[in-house]
Amino acid sequence: MSQITVQGGKPLVGRVDVRGAKNLVTKAMVAALLGETPSELRDVPKISDVEVVQQLLQLHGVKIDFSDDGVMKLDPTNVKSARMVDIDAHAGSSRIPILFCGPLLHQLGEAFIPDLGGCHIGDRPVDYHFEVLRNFGAVIEQLPSGTRLSAPKGLHGAKISLPYPSVGATEQVLLTATKAQGLTELSGAAVEPEIMDLIAILQKMGAIISVDTDRVIRIEGVSTLNGYSHRALFDRNEAASWAAAALATGGDIVVGGARQQEMTTFLNVFRKIGGAFEILDDGIRFRHPGGQLQPVVIETDVHPGFMTDWQQPLVVAMTQATGFSIVHETVYENRFGFTDALNQMGAQIQIYRECLGGNSCRFGQRNFNHSAVISGPSKLKGADIRVPDLRGGFSHMVAALAAEGTSNVTNVQLISRGYEHFLDKLTALGAQFTYTE
Repeated sequence: MSQITVQGGKPLVGRVDVRGAKNLVTKAMVAALLGETPSELRDVPKISDVEVVQQLLQLHGVKIDFSDDGVMKLDPTNVKSARMVDIDAHAGSSRIPILFCGPLLHQLGEAFIPDLGGCHIGDRPVDYHFEVLRNFGAVIEQLPSGTRLSAPKGLHGAKISLPYPSVGATEQVLLTATKAQGLTELSGAAVEPEIMDLIAILQKMGAIISVDTDRVIRIEGVSTLNGYSHRALFDRNEAASWAAAALATGGDIVVGGARQQEMTTFLNVFRKIGGAFEILDDGIRFRHPGGQLQPVVIETDVHPGFMTDWQQPLVVAMTQATGFSIVHETVYENRFGFTDALNQMGAQIQIYRECLGGNSCRFGQRNFNHSAVISGPSKLKGADIRVPDLRGGFSHMVAALAAEGTSNVTNVQLISRGYEHFLDKLTALGAQFTYTE
């Protein structure tokens, strides 16, 4: 288990560059399975989630060339079935194999999916994905080691209504419907920028997809798709994480590759709490301008609301604001487990079952601890911390960098799932730490 020993209390200053979004790149790689010709994806980050998908695609016969400058070429002309035991061995904790189902059913007529893991931040059942695939005509067979899917009569268009704008379910529909026979209508769809970028990729491949203002997506199935050439949308989650790190440590960080349009909601909150930012031609500069930080009330939501992945690193900065801040989490019901370590370091964070600071949400009557009240400013002190998940883990790193004294952070390999070269970036920002495998 890898460990970082951090000497905190020093502002992070400098520049980091972000590449393509983890939540887009991995899905774009899967989309290449649908093409009859090779695809090229640019700005691909070297993170472990990308490596997992690359290995899974190679198991299925996709030839991949991934250069150091972030250009990935994918050739799906020799797609084949893979053994479930091999899929299971390479999938690890990733949930991405569930999105292979539609493309593989189109290309091979069958797919095998192992039991899936992922970060333990809330309920993300794969059963709903299977139900969506049944609507397209897939036959689902549960096996001791996982699930086998087949499409003896092919896949056909369907009318699907999502009870919640799930990003994963929306991606599942898009990747399946593009080559399904007939028209698919998806209501209650997610419309995050990463979803729109995936739609742009599929349209480049030859798909016919329209998006209405009422979260309805219509896909007219086509018989064949070609490869694509595309530069991936930047990772707005990573950009927000470094912005929060600048604020929490009293620092000044330029995030190269970040764009204003996709971060408008975050930028508003960042300014309200007392942070300063400047929009540059090639990125965004985030800094602590001095003086007191102000408490804020935020409620996470699907796009165009405040992203759930943004709240965890920002909570660390909220511990330094004067007064009471409130975070109402409405996307994942178990996302405040990371606050235990912050309290251990001296933060004052209380978790509640009630819907605080906003409207009642779907978790309000289900006894989940999904609201947080942060009292500040708190003097953070170094501590021994174990990373619980991807975003919570980066938040712990931010807290360790902001705290006085020494912190030992273990299980840090989880952070590499979504943050490219994060140790090198910390070094570039002047962080003082040692790393051991």
